[in-house]
Amino acid sequence: MRPSVIEVDLAAISHNVMVFASLVEPARLCVVVKADAYGHGDVPVAVAAADAGADRLAVALVSEGIGLREAGVELPILVLSEPAPTDAAELVRWRLTPTVYTETFITALESVAPAGWGVHLKVDTGMHRVGASFSEAPDLARRIAGGPLHLEGLWTHFPVADEDPAFTATQVRALREVEARLAADGITPDVVHAANTAAAIGDPGSRLGMVRVGLGTYGLLPISGAAVDVRPAMRVVSGVAHLARLPAGARPSYGRRRPLARESTVATVPIGYADGVARRLFDAGGEVLILGRRYPFAGMITMDQCVVDVGDDPVAVGDEVVLLGRQGDAEITAEEWAQRLGTIVWEVVCGFGPRLPRRYVGASESEGPS
Repeated sequence: MRPSVIEVDLAAISHNVMVFASLVEPARLCVVVKADAYGHGDVPVAVAAADAGADRLAVALVSEGIGLREAGVELPILVLSEPAPTDAAELVRWRLTPTVYTETFITALESVAPAGWGVHLKVDTGMHRVGASFSEAPDLARRIAGGPLHLEGLWTHFPVADEDPAFTATQVRALREVEARLAADGITPDVVHAANTAAAIGDPGSRLGMVRVGLGTYGLLPISGAAVDVRPAMRVVSGVAHLARLPAGARPSYGRRRPLARESTVATVPIGYADGVARRLFDAGGEVLILGRRYPFAGMITMDQCVVDVGDDPVAVGDEVVLLGRQGDAEITAEEWAQRLGTIVWEVVCGFGPRLPRRYVGASESEGPS
């Protein structure tokens, strides 16, 4: 068996959920598990989040919600983007709560949903991706309230909560104004929500009735230096598969890009860009951990393998290699990868492919040790 796996610490997931649940009280906590729980595995994360006190889960796709239901997850599940009208019946069958923002989908849902089916109306307050406009939202809300559906939620999405609090404040005001217009008509959604991880931490006034925490669930923070006690849940690990002693000037891997500065041992590790280890980490100065020490890539990362310069150190075939995460007192973080690659931590953790099995360790803190 190839030793390359993603190790996910469910105790860390549980801890992070409880930290955010406590932080945002009395607001409710919605844990975002879209994109296979940001690469961590949606079903195990959903179960751990439920056990740790999450009130609701959120996904991007109807198919993601169906997968959770098929696995026995019973928490309410919000679909964050309006589905296609043809998905309305499946959404009802699997007890999923849709986001809505068009007459077309509302009409399709009314034709298949039982009376009182809850929906969340999304208002575009500045993200400009999806959602009802500020002028359209009140009429859509009135349409929902006057028909068989139930206006369970009213919400919006922040694009810059981690960097522009002034703009975010304008979004909150816009959403609250829509809420006030509806209240004047006797329409009161069960819950109003706007805050993501960044706003949940940095803008208490945006927490409203519920917050949607994605990145923070996984122990990653969008605000550098934020004083929130979260624990990264992901380690990407492999093992040394081969060792070769090479002379100074040897140029390992495709492209023969860089000569070894001295005679050195080069370790081959069976993980590559097909698994999510970006080729450009080599040029960007990426490193791995072996025996608790950092070692640089010795050549271009290939589809299935990478090579590491371990110098004269006593590295052996079978030794654990950590590409992301902690080994002993040393750590390579997703933030480090993001800085080297000129991207964001979301892309880093979501980028690991299905060839890497997910191995789950730790018990949720609500359950105690296994």
